[in-house]
Amino acid sequence: MTYHVVVIGAGAVGAACAIELLRDGHRVTIVEPGTPGDVQAASYGNGTLLNPSSIIPMSVPGIWRKVPGYLADPLGPLTIRWSYLPQLLPWLWRFVRAGATEARVAATARALKPLLHEAPERHRRLAEEAGVGELISRQGVLCVFPSRADFEAEQLSWRLRRENGVHWLELSEEELRQREPALDRRYTFALLIEENGQCRDPGAYVSALVRHACALGAAWQRARATGLRVDAGQLRAVRTETGEIECDKAVIAAGAYSKPLAEAVGDHVPLETERGYHVEIENPEAEPRLPIMPSNGKMSCVVTPRGLRLAGQVELAGLTAAPNWRRADVLRDFARTVFPGLPADLPTDRVKVWMGHRPSIADGLPCIGPASGCADVVHAFGHGHVGLTAGAATGRLVADLVSGKNPEIDPAPYTAARFR
Repeated sequence: MTYHVVVIGAGAVGAACAIELLRDGHRVTIVEPGTPGDVQAASYGNGTLLNPSSIIPMSVPGIWRKVPGYLADPLGPLTIRWSYLPQLLPWLWRFVRAGATEARVAATARALKPLLHEAPERHRRLAEEAGVGELISRQGVLCVFPSRADFEAEQLSWRLRRENGVHWLELSEEELRQREPALDRRYTFALLIEENGQCRDPGAYVSALVRHACALGAAWQRARATGLRVDAGQLRAVRTETGEIECDKAVIAAGAYSKPLAEAVGDHVPLETERGYHVEIENPEAEPRLPIMPSNGKMSCVVTPRGLRLAGQVELAGLTAAPNWRRADVLRDFARTVFPGLPADLPTDRVKVWMGHRPSIADGLPCIGPASGCADVVHAFGHGHVGLTAGAATGRLVADLVSGKNPEIDPAPYTAARFR
């Protein structure tokens, strides 16, 4: 049976859902208030990496000890604005509990694995269909450390990766110098994860996917979804600021803005925005040959068509607070310590900054599957740091659920029912 499905949201996840639903023969309408892949989209400022290895959640044992430091340091890699703390406390409590034990972190890693497995290949196929195959590469990613001891200090994370099938090559200081001559000499040890890949321009990629969906027959409506009309447990329409769209099924893929829509169909999901920043340096005097993740920076250092991008950081401050652009300055200054060839007096017109909203659920897993109050509505949001990477697999899983197929990925770990 085929349906008219409204996909709410045209980010990386929503675009992939639309394409896979069209592949199954459904009629699709995409509802999105902004321009897909444009500067307002979370995908636009992404760190560009497609990492099957990114299965470790942010919350790990002992993180509760660091919360006071997060509050005290407004420019640290993870920070919480004091003014937002009262509203954040329920989410923060769940977040800390989710990583309280190694067993919980291991369970999250196992659940994330199928969504990230072979992500570069999944995206390569989608990109080629959309005519932008050149944007996806699988050249590997370098994780660099000041010393082997710094790597060994993160053994829990790396052991869990290995147990879940992640492989890497260890590089000595000399091998690292040969591969990355622009890298600061403080880094003496590295891991090359060859299965990881990159989407060189995530904004252009998502824009191309939405164009491809429209070329396949999807209708496009520029509007903000405001609710859902459900009658006796059956979906009748998606409400938007410009009127209702009658439909049989709906997919909530609105990223950090999904929470009120999920509540409208019975699911109170602990969803927050992790505000991420990036700085992009045009015509850099030094840049990496491969994407690099410095262990002491918790960010990605990558080359995009617009220059050298450093993307990362987490700021918990809600959807409406103004950006703290000093956090972008931290990224710019850190870039100079990673690549000493960059000048100390970078001209301001060559440095572009950005802030966006990652949709993050407290337990580190996305919400994917039928809504509790209406099975005609399927959730597809809350992917945190892996929205781009997991987008292709999520699109296929959502289409399988809507079409009544036996999904290749077990949806059980992602159900909203876990928050009842």
